[in-house]
Amino acid sequence: MPAIRTGHLSVTGNFRENNEDNCHVDARQRLFIVADGMGGQSAGEKASAMAVELIPRYLEQRLDFQSATPVAVRDVLDRAISSANTEIIALSEVDPTARSMGTTVVLLLRVGDLFYALGVGDSRCYELRGGVLRQLTTDHSITQALLDSGTISAEEAKTHRYKNVLYKYLGCRDGASGASVVELSPRAGDRFLLCSDGLNDGLKDSEISRLLRAATDPQKACETLVAAALSAGSRDNVSCIAVFVD
Repeated sequence: MPAIRTGHLSVTGNFRENNEDNCHVDARQRLFIVADGMGGQSAGEKASAMAVELIPRYLEQRLDFQSATPVAVRDVLDRAISSANTEIIALSEVDPTARSMGTTVVLLLRVGDLFYALGVGDSRCYELRGGVLRQLTTDHSITQALLDSGTISAEEAKTHRYKNVLYKYLGCRDGASGASVVELSPRAGDRFLLCSDGLNDGLKDSEISRLLRAATDPQKACETLVAAALSAGSRDNVSCIAVFVD
């Protein structure tokens, strides 16, 4: 397994009263998750907390972190997401305080010598390799769908009124289906960043790339990125996890 160093940070930010984001950093450095809850009051917090509790538990019980094949990993990830989605929907239907709650989820998983990235919603996973930043996950937002279909331009997408409206997240009927898994062979020097949209709403990709390149320590990278997003006017909770491959 490649040697890695990690850092993480989650803050309420300058405009929200509570933090609806949650992070999971596995003590054995095999699984990293950022979840961004939605639904008002404490419902969003509840949904994101469920995601970072249920998905790791499911994987712990059913996944061989040393030698599972890529096919097996994809299957277990699919079922872990589906199971968490079902439980979040079930609670939202029986608990009046949790009505219409949901959460995004983005994760990075280590199995043997491979990494796997998966996202549902608009929390993102980035890879920085050789100084080039690449977004590994796809936003499940209406704006991204319009952009993909050629209906709007990249410039229009930046300020589109449906920018933060999601058509897929955990807690909706479609939330468990079709999340694509990206398989990666990490190299020395690679840097990965998982973040809620509070970070990339405040910072352009070019700025994320610059700050991630400049950092030598993953915890410091998270602190610098979050501070920059808040300074740039992010109006949301801001959370991120950085994974540096040595």
